[in-house]
Amino acid sequence: MSQAFRVAAIVTTFFPNSHAGVIVPKFLRGFPTDDGLIAPRTHLASLFIDQIHQNDVGRQIAHEYDIPIYESIRAALTLGGESLAVDAVLLIGEHGDYPRSVLGQEMLPRRYFFEQICGVIAESDRPIPIYNDKHLSYRWDDTHWMYTTAQQLEIPFWAGSALPVAWRRPNFEHPLGESIDEALAIGFHMIERYGFHALESLQCQVERRQGGETGVRSVQCLSGDEVWRAADEERWATELADHALGTIEEGPGRLDPSQVEDPHVFLIEYCDGLKGAALMLGDNGYVRKFAYAAKRDRTINAMEYHTDSGPTHAVFSYMGLNIEDFFLTGIPPSPVERTYLTTGILEAGMRSHGSDGAQIETPHLAIRYTPAQSELQRPTSTRPTGASLSSWDMPEPGSTPAADSIPIGRDGTVRGQRR
Repeated sequence: MSQAFRVAAIVTTFFPNSHAGVIVPKFLRGFPTDDGLIAPRTHLASLFIDQIHQNDVGRQIAHEYDIPIYESIRAALTLGGESLAVDAVLLIGEHGDYPRSVLGQEMLPRRYFFEQICGVIAESDRPIPIYNDKHLSYRWDDTHWMYTTAQQLEIPFWAGSALPVAWRRPNFEHPLGESIDEALAIGFHMIERYGFHALESLQCQVERRQGGETGVRSVQCLSGDEVWRAADEERWATELADHALGTIEEGPGRLDPSQVEDPHVFLIEYCDGLKGAALMLGDNGYVRKFAYAAKRDRTINAMEYHTDSGPTHAVFSYMGLNIEDFFLTGIPPSPVERTYLTTGILEAGMRSHGSDGAQIETPHLAIRYTPAQSELQRPTSTRPTGASLSSWDMPEPGSTPAADSIPIGRDGTVRGQRR
């Protein structure tokens, strides 16, 4: 482990299977992958936890690895001093007890965290990489502010879902510059939280089409019977849904609307005429995987995204390795514009959902970018193998170390404990 390159982890909450719980420990213990356990190349220097969950394990892990927990974001970035003292920031604003907007969006404080991080960076006049887990914000204004502020301050910035680095069956990716006529992603579970993953699994493929990404003209989110009515009107293709579902191991094989509870579909009209859709097939167990299918001329390509990788959640190992690459080089492994765009699509979709399926025009999403020439680090096998299926022991939730065994941070902050 390198002690020279210091990372601050800024998280909303830290319990088993939370995003902090499946990402942060890998920067301490290593990254379980199909090729073995890969040692961290960076040093986790500080931790900020906004909310202590009833099953918190963040404090125990911090104590075990002698990581100071600071009571402010500024202190975590300055290590209790007066100026920026870390080399990168891992921002995980996922999970926690936060309100929902009138549209049902989780009001996670990613922009609030990001703004404080940028404040410390601006004061020190030393741009350092920031990785933001998942989408940028639930509000477009905040999303745009985050993206443009990073540009103005020349901060290397990256964000996104782990789906693009998940196992694929078959191991398919569109060749750069290939034409695509229509594309569809399959998702399930919560419309916003998992809808983002479905949109990223769609976007990481369609951005590779001929001409690159051109942006999105409109978004519509339909629910219930309107989903199937739109299919009858050929606004999305059941043929693509059948092919995508057919790739899912132990899946339903073909689409059966009678077996789906609470369906939703995001209908996406791209500026170059591409038709995209993200079909969310509820939460009753009909589907528990993500999948993708696309059509060009008479050819259909389809694949399954597989994320079930055992107790270490090794799909986040591949995400973590890419985050480390980004931290050490300052170069995002994929364009941050991908997530800038998918965040906007999701926000427009939630506005449509809150307006009984109204079509939302999105001139602000005319976001053009060129996909990366180099590939992300991701598995090449179709299923996890080797260390990806290993296990490690997590601290027992609630087993906070004795008070006299908890070291104190340099600013007087208690390590491994919060007020």
